[in-house]
Amino acid sequence: MGLLSIIRKIKRKEKEMRILMVGLDNSGKTTIVLKINGEDTSVISPTLGFNIKTMTYNKYTLNIWDVGGQRTIRSYWRNYFEQTDGLVWVVDSSDLRRLDDCKFELHNLLKEEVSLIFPLPLCLPHS
Repeated sequence: MGLLSIIRKIKRKEKEMRILMVGLDNSGKTTIVLKINGEDTSVISPTLGFNIKTMTYNKYTLNIWDVGGQRTIRSYWRNYFEQTDGLVWVVDSSDLRRLDDCKFELHNLLKEEVSLIFPLPLCLPHS
């Protein structure tokens, strides 16, 4: 996973990429995916397991895997790494009491096979 796999896909003209979106529960992963896809976000329930949304961006097909962040599911995140081209780690920066949990889980995730992560600050209005 990471920059090399993305470069290989671009050189081979492969137009499909798998993006894994993870973070603690209630961090806004599903909301972000729905907003990007132009879907209604007024009623969202916790993700149990995962959701897959497919969208097209600049001639690329992005398969975004929105994986639940409940404590009982976090140990299974590593099972989603295979064939993943990119990782998005979502943080609810307004939830100050959970920032240490977030740091701990990200640290554990980085011990896995994740080869490259680009920090991408995202500020949503009314967040």
